[in-house]
Amino acid sequence: MKKIGFLSFGHWSPTSQSATRTAADALLQSIDLAVAAEELGADGAYFRVHHFARQLASPFPLLAAVGARTKTIEIGTAVIDMRYENPLYMAEDAGAADLISGGRLQLGISRGSPEQVIDGWRYFGYRPAEGESDADMGRRATEVLLEVLKGEGFARPNPRPMFPNPPGLLRLEPYAHGLRERLWWGAGSNATAEWAAKLGMNLQSSTLKNDETGEPFHVQQAAQIRAYREAWKAAGHKREPRVSVSRSIFALVDDRDRAYFGGRDGDADQIGFIDDRTRAIFGRSYAAEPDVLIRQLAADEAIAEADTLLLTVPNQLGVDYNAHVIEAILTHVAPALGWR
Repeated sequence: MKKIGFLSFGHWSPTSQSATRTAADALLQSIDLAVAAEELGADGAYFRVHHFARQLASPFPLLAAVGARTKTIEIGTAVIDMRYENPLYMAEDAGAADLISGGRLQLGISRGSPEQVIDGWRYFGYRPAEGESDADMGRRATEVLLEVLKGEGFARPNPRPMFPNPPGLLRLEPYAHGLRERLWWGAGSNATAEWAAKLGMNLQSSTLKNDETGEPFHVQQAAQIRAYREAWKAAGHKREPRVSVSRSIFALVDDRDRAYFGGRDGDADQIGFIDDRTRAIFGRSYAAEPDVLIRQLAADEAIAEADTLLLTVPNQLGVDYNAHVIEAILTHVAPALGWR
């Protein structure tokens, strides 16, 4: 059994070919798609965060709105770039969104990926400390977030406050019980996956990672997941971790599917470079008739290792079509693979 959700980057474009032409369209359609996905029986509605782009950027108002409109589906991010975040303010926003949703928030964070502008986090007022890289800065912010989400008091109260305080040091409010255990780290390498395990975060692994062995993407990703689980076990955590992988998967069940994605069968992994330094491998997309798709996905080692699968959706094709994409996987593919 697997949890199956969708992952939307929330692209919008003011062109006649797009069904999502404005930022308002992207936000409102994201809410509608989450409602539709819940009605179809999907398990999660996840959103990517990109700054300085015509994409979803400020996650917490969206997550709170989705939480208010739905009842059972997990709501989450994959991922928020911690180089841009004030971890204390973030803890308050996340706590509020989690409480509105009734404890359904799954908060995916990371040190980020290449952005639309050079060192965009500097415009937000952040810069690495002396001797730090921007990745170090993101991981430092993450450690602060993890600490404050424990819910323990750390701030000395004013002896003459405007309103009465509880005894002792004060914690951030609103506090969302259990959210600390629902943090996920988006890892691009085996080493950062192991780091996340030691800190007790769940693992999100997307459609690209550092090319560390030259093997096919799904083989390297499966090895990353196994390394993460070994590190989790060595750290002695009491609970079982969760692991998600993302994939672009399209079951060709009608003429629309074939028109949009019918030429993609046979896609292969691709090699590229991140920041002109790091060799990365990008996983293939899947698009085929359901019987072919089932055979292809059964051979994907990383999907087999994960407990959660996030389907990346082409959100500019509109809510109805994207709901159809999700339904096709849930109906025609998932049962045959034992995911449902």
